[in-house]
Amino acid sequence: MFQNLSDRFGVALRNLSGRGRITEDNVREAMGEVRTALLEADVHLDVVKKFCDDVLADAVGRDVTKSLKPGQEMIGIVNERLVDLMGPVDSHLMMVDPPPTIVMMCGLQGSGKTTTCGKLAAYLKARGKNVLVAAADLQRPAAVEQLRVVTEQVAAEARGNADVRFYAEPEKCAEYGQAVGVAIGVCQRALREARTQRSDVLILDTAGRLHIDDELMGELDGINRALKPHQIYLVVDAMIGQDAVNSAKTFHERLAIDGVILTKFDSDTRGGAALSVKHVTGAPIKFLGTGEKHDAFEEFHPERVAGRILGMGDVVSLVEKAQQEVSEEEAEQIAAKMAEGKLTLDDFLKQLRSIRRMGPMKQLLGMLPGVGSALSNVDVDEQQLDRLEGIVHSMTPAERQDVKLLNKSRVKRVSRGSGTAASDVNKLTKQFEVMQKMTKQMSGLGAMGKMKAMRELADADPAMLPGVRGLPRLGGRTSTKTASVKSGFKRRKRKK
Repeated sequence: MFQNLSDRFGVALRNLSGRGRITEDNVREAMGEVRTALLEADVHLDVVKKFCDDVLADAVGRDVTKSLKPGQEMIGIVNERLVDLMGPVDSHLMMVDPPPTIVMMCGLQGSGKTTTCGKLAAYLKARGKNVLVAAADLQRPAAVEQLRVVTEQVAAEARGNADVRFYAEPEKCAEYGQAVGVAIGVCQRALREARTQRSDVLILDTAGRLHIDDELMGELDGINRALKPHQIYLVVDAMIGQDAVNSAKTFHERLAIDGVILTKFDSDTRGGAALSVKHVTGAPIKFLGTGEKHDAFEEFHPERVAGRILGMGDVVSLVEKAQQEVSEEEAEQIAAKMAEGKLTLDDFLKQLRSIRRMGPMKQLLGMLPGVGSALSNVDVDEQQLDRLEGIVHSMTPAERQDVKLLNKSRVKRVSRGSGTAASDVNKLTKQFEVMQKMTKQMSGLGAMGKMKAMRELADADPAMLPGVRGLPRLGGRTSTKTASVKSGFKRRKRKK
């Protein structure tokens, strides 16, 4: 997401480098590039015009902060306007007392609505909320079965000790079209069941269509009037660009939706929907679907998305993902082992699995400052990570504790067991020994010393990050630029 847009923004803003002052002529030149980039990203024309006009008004004549260059100053201005364009957003789900909180999910067929119901249930379960998911899509019998499977997976696998349950009346699917209030009746009985089970949240998976029509909107209007849901969320596919924005506008005019959930946000799309929805519909984006798994679901934060677009990364989201997978106690134990140089391959395997649960490696790398803009040249081989796990699993417990035990015959046995070459096994053990030595040396260094050591390690052996090739040098000029932009931006805000 946003790769092409980020590249075009970077080119446009770099053209201001070397200028001593931001003038109307050079800003107009840069914004011409930005305007083209936004239109190519399928951003709504009205949004593009307003955004460019606002940036031009903010930038013209502004003196460049002494610590920044004109291009960096413009990044700060563009960042502010991107955040304004997509926000403000309160992504937390409003809960009512007494429960249950009723959440009505709507959207067109193929938008990912049913899967998103499961993701929202998993999100709520992780926060200690008991959830009942009701199948109110009687248009296609497969929808009921699909939702049942999704809900059962969430109940069994999602984090948290709360309950996620499923409610359906599959026999009612045959009655659709014979009785107008069938779907409404299912929703009303689901609400009674939610109260009986003391559920905190009731999620209604309503019917969708291939297009917006009076029959669809009539049914949704009926459910809305009968149950008076506390939140109405529209699920839209980020891949369909302006069509997603137009459908969101129509739904909002009829139902007064409380928020939009953008699905397939991890796909290689142009990103225009994310930048257009709030301005065109008036309804904010509340959540993002970022993958196929039930935990690939994020709260929407405009400032973080703006950071990704401008190549400043999204470290906050990266840290939050890490905190979900690794407890503070586990992190302290690993840190202590690293400081003593006693990290084992079992520890390495555990950390590798935690990282992989956070999401695809390329997506995680895109959250690092200065890395996102170079990802088009990075080759991430997820299968290489599978091979690494296979190599470690083929070792004995003693070998995983001490890789020095791996002599030539043992390496040969491990390579046969993992289906890899002996050179792959030797490469892993060599890199692991270097990492052990480096982490022990780094334990006594300050933050700057650790960054320098990491840079030296990456330069000495670029393959230290398995499965990733073509990653730009760590700690380079881009990272410094990002830090300067953010610090200068904070100083400007304090002056205001």
